Amino acid sequence: MYGALDISTSGMIAQRTRMAVIAANIANANTILDSKGNLNPYKKRIIHFAPGDPSSSNPRARSLGVHVAEIGTDDNAVRMKYEPGNKYADKDGYVPYPDISPEMEQINAMLAARSYEANVVAAETTKTMMAQALRLLA
Repeated sequence: MYGALDISTSGMIAQRTRMAVIAANIANANTILDSKGNLNPYKKRIIHFAPGDPSSSNPRARSLGVHVAEIGTDDNAVRMKYEPGNKYADKDGYVPYPDISPEMEQINAMLAARSYEANVVAAETTKTMMAQALRLLA
């Protein structure tokens, strides 16, 4: 009976996680040092979704919905910026920065927000339909 709600809930959880990944990418768009102070540009995070919801309490619903399969990193997402005065510059004067486009991250954030909202509307509609069905049975 609650399969449709489980599907919407799994979608909302997945999109919330996607927003957290996007926020981390935006926050670290200019981070070139690791926690020990060594030159190690932030690696852009990429979220991968997979069908199904293995955390669902309903065995039938485990094959429905969506879940976060992996949060990976893009090791090749580095852009070299010419800053000859920077102490982290190489011999040619270039400093490695994460290749994170704030514009693309903002677009992805808007898509995640719209997807989250769509799942909220679907859940509300499901609840309304369930309430109407119960009213008919009573």
